[in-house]
Amino acid sequence: QVQLVESGGGLVQAGDSLRLSCVASGRSFSSYSLGWFRQAAGKERESLATISWSGVDRSYADSVKGRFTISRDNAKSTVYLQMNSLKFEDTAVYYCAAARGLYFGLLSMTDYNYWGQGTQVTVSS
Repeated sequence: QVQLVESGGGLVQAGDSLRLSCVASGRSFSSYSLGWFRQAAGKERESLATISWSGVDRSYADSVKGRFTISRDNAKSTVYLQMNSLKFEDTAVYYCAAARGLYFGLLSMTDYNYWGQGTQVTVSS
């Protein structure tokens, strides 16, 4: 099993950028596919991006494609979400998650085995 801790959230203005980080503890980090989700107030949790264990394959939701980039550094047991051109609609709690050896595109909530606690991102208009 792994434990995940997100960081990097904050309050920004529309058009700004943020980079979220998620650090994992535990063994065999490189064997997991990783993803980022967000949940806005009153809405369901939304899958944003997934990256395979090798880092070669990446998928994105249409709402963030071209603005957000997921990456990973297995040596540091860390997955990142670079967020550019932020919009008010991006305001949400952002979560990272890990799926053991699974990748077939953008993964959904039920595909993941482990979850972080979340970090708040607030974008002002």
